[in-house]
Amino acid sequence: MTEIAYVRGDATAPQARGVKIVAHVCNDLGGWGKGFVLALSRRWPEPEAAFRRWHRERAGNDFGLGAAQFVQVEPYVWVANLVGQRGTRTARSTGVPVRYEAIDAALGRLADTAVELGASVHMPRIGCGLAGGSWAKVEPLVLRRLVERGIPVTVYDFGV
Repeated sequence: MTEIAYVRGDATAPQARGVKIVAHVCNDLGGWGKGFVLALSRRWPEPEAAFRRWHRERAGNDFGLGAAQFVQVEPYVWVANLVGQRGTRTARSTGVPVRYEAIDAALGRLADTAVELGASVHMPRIGCGLAGGSWAKVEPLVLRRLVERGIPVTVYDFGV
């Protein structure tokens, strides 16, 4: 079994040949405006537009915790919007918005799509920024859902 490759760099500029999927965690409120999504939107407008449309039309689709949306942004690059966060953190929040079971389910969908496309997966430490999660809890999910299926995974630590 291979391991996760950890590199310093920008997950929106994946360092690999072939088809690549840039994965990140979104909230279930349809909000897009803080954290890693800002870097995504600076690079490609399509993931934000698709996510907002997906949320707006949620009565007729699969939007919700554990869902995954795949948006092609370049001939060999896709972005995976993974819904793994219940709401957002506010000044009055007492808990964290991360939902590990939702990240796990969304990673399963990501794995199926990565296999189908023959893609590698690139991500920041998903669920550990604004969602407030712990990489010690997310990493085993990434290993089980992706790495154990033979999918190359690179995790990017920006500016570390």
